[in-house]
Amino acid sequence: MLTKNQRAEVRIESCTPEGYGVCRLEGRAVFVASAMPGERWEILILKVTASAVWAKGLRLLEPSSCRCEPDCPNLCGGCSLRHMRYEEELRLKKEHVDDCLRRLGKQAVGTAVIHPSPLTERYRNKAIFAVDTVEGKPAFGFYRPRTHTLVPVRDCLLQSEECLRAARAVTAFMEQYEIPPYDEQSGKGTVRHIFWRESRHGDRVLCVVAARGFGGLTSALTAFLREQCPFLTGIVLNINKTWGNTVLAGEFYTLWGRPTVRENLCGNEFEVAPQAFLQINPPQAEVLYRKALEYATDNSTGESAGKALALDLYCGAGTVSLCLAGCFRKVIGAEIVPQAIENARENAERNGVRNAEFVCADAAEIADRLKRERLRPNAVIVDPPRKGLAESVVRDIAAMQPDRVVYISCNPSTLARDVERFTALGYRMIAAEAYDMFPRTSHVETAVLMSQHKPDDSIRVNLDLKEIDKTPGET
Repeated sequence: MLTKNQRAEVRIESCTPEGYGVCRLEGRAVFVASAMPGERWEILILKVTASAVWAKGLRLLEPSSCRCEPDCPNLCGGCSLRHMRYEEELRLKKEHVDDCLRRLGKQAVGTAVIHPSPLTERYRNKAIFAVDTVEGKPAFGFYRPRTHTLVPVRDCLLQSEECLRAARAVTAFMEQYEIPPYDEQSGKGTVRHIFWRESRHGDRVLCVVAARGFGGLTSALTAFLREQCPFLTGIVLNINKTWGNTVLAGEFYTLWGRPTVRENLCGNEFEVAPQAFLQINPPQAEVLYRKALEYATDNSTGESAGKALALDLYCGAGTVSLCLAGCFRKVIGAEIVPQAIENARENAERNGVRNAEFVCADAAEIADRLKRERLRPNAVIVDPPRKGLAESVVRDIAAMQPDRVVYISCNPSTLARDVERFTALGYRMIAAEAYDMFPRTSHVETAVLMSQHKPDDSIRVNLDLKEIDKTPGET
């Protein structure tokens, strides 16, 4: 029987998507952080539960040829794949998506390819830093996995140097004016999070998320941030009074500059508010969106879809919708975040797009409207959050009977679950490709094409000519 503090020498057999090596001891699976398939380790058992056994590596006895030295000083757990070469990371991610589609989605095939990211460092255009007190001073960073313990960071290889400089400026101001971080248990304190967004266009917006305002120090805060971070194009204050760990909520106040960032994707320029969704890796997002456009249309150019209707659910600021507008007669984008819909309408106007309509509604409301108007979308595109689609949304989409459903997902497990639900409603998966949108982390993006499985109109008849009598006189 395995017990805590037990030592053993093991051979790692496989690896989880989160970067844990998996071996077997006494018939049980043991998860070892940062261990790779094929490696031999001396391990120490840390925790034994009814469902899993956790261990840490004490000595690496035989390393994998795919191992590399982690180059990040932080121990936040976010870059869980930084100990392996990038080629191995891509292989692992593709394998994970394929396993989910086959095992959970009951699909016979997986992804055709995984697209590597053009950038693997400092590629993120967004950051969310938690703020807490560490060693008596305000600090920013990330919570250690499965804890509420802040890991302070001075540098993060996924974020830009400007982003980190801005976060340091916020905590420096807090220290100078003795402004405490917010405490979720007591409800006391002020600063909750530091939210950052930037763009290839050159925009840099810093949003300070606080439980309450800064009062007479508001002007001082603005002046301090502008002096320390001359690259900023906007400073926003979000007063978030909600309980829990929701980052952005409540009222937004622009203290200086513009609250939005502009980004160019697939030939369109978008302006995005802090609340609106935007892919965090724009060069890779363009690759993904081009494939989604190809999936949504009859061919890669979309010429045959010129008289069709496309529905873009979870449309955000309209990034996918406006890409579709060039290939469809009409595009309807739907989203339940009012600020995102406002952004989307402004983006359509900015790009001269007249055939895209944006409505603040959920899938059920859109399905009911299309039914009343006797409209059937030729293609439905969904890009939901990690939890995937509610089962009722899958039914609503299937009830519209679109020829094609394009599903963009950042969670292979919920994607596979929803693909199986669509399969039960008469759709079948035609194609799938994976995209490394989040290098060095365990996350991966996938695009899937599904179409209606229609009965074959032809009648197949098997004839055995040997059983047919020969005509008289036949030789």
